[in-house]
Amino acid sequence: MSSLFRRRSTDATVAARPRPAPAADAALVRLLAATRFELVPIRSVDTAITELPAGIATSVTCSPVKGLGATLDVTARLLDTGHDAVPHVAARLIEDRQHVARLAAWIRSHGLREIFVVGGDQLVPSGPYADGLALLRDLFEHDTCLASVGVAAYPDGHPAIPDDVLRTALHDKQRLIEAAGLAGWATTQMCFDPDRIRRWLLAERAAGFALPVDVGVPGVVDRTKLMSMGVRLGIGSSLRFLRKQRATMTAMLAPGGYDPTDLATAIAANASALRIEGVHSFTFNSVARTEVWRRSIIDRA
Repeated sequence: MSSLFRRRSTDATVAARPRPAPAADAALVRLLAATRFELVPIRSVDTAITELPAGIATSVTCSPVKGLGATLDVTARLLDTGHDAVPHVAARLIEDRQHVARLAAWIRSHGLREIFVVGGDQLVPSGPYADGLALLRDLFEHDTCLASVGVAAYPDGHPAIPDDVLRTALHDKQRLIEAAGLAGWATTQMCFDPDRIRRWLLAERAAGFALPVDVGVPGVVDRTKLMSMGVRLGIGSSLRFLRKQRATMTAMLAPGGYDPTDLATAIAANASALRIEGVHSFTFNSVARTEVWRRSIIDRA
């Protein structure tokens, strides 16, 4: 498999500081140093872009409401301002093979090195692509100049897809990416249960899944925004887990919003053994607060 095209975090700082965090260990610092911030192409994205630290790796979500065009527009803006930007491409929003060709040309013309492919949340596909695997097969027929492709992973399951189907698709995508001569990685859905993540990844590694993984972790966001927007990211089961955890719920309801320190620390404990290489931060466009949290832990080390 090709060497992975990885992104580097910024050394920029933010003046404000959050409430004190536990002392950071080396594993947690390494994980947070390889953070990718996720932006949502809604009105607040304009402010979020201005709050991004220089050089931070950034991804842009894709939704049926805003469409792929909005994702690509924000991606282009990020590229123009010097950010390492990765668009999410939802297979179910692709209309036909001609649309794939246009997408490949856009990727090539903007010099993208990475994209992230998901099935998407649209109930009825716009074209022949019901899942990411089908789209990748046709996309790889074109010259995109890509170096790496990311795919979605679901340690907490998917509300509409059986677990065995998810596993088969994940391993099929790995083989397809390798056959195309590209590097790859997987990003997990947001999951509040580090033990579930560990068990899922242990099983996948034993079954031959070898791609590096970035674990989806909430940013420092208001609890109402987390609950309302998070449902669209397939975290229903995790929220049910959360309701059973009194201490975590207390943290979620505390003034200042959710603090991901404990979750990130627990994930970091198994990161090396499970080849977890970074954090995918679901910022919900709360960039400044999330970066304050991230920098505070790195700086304490």
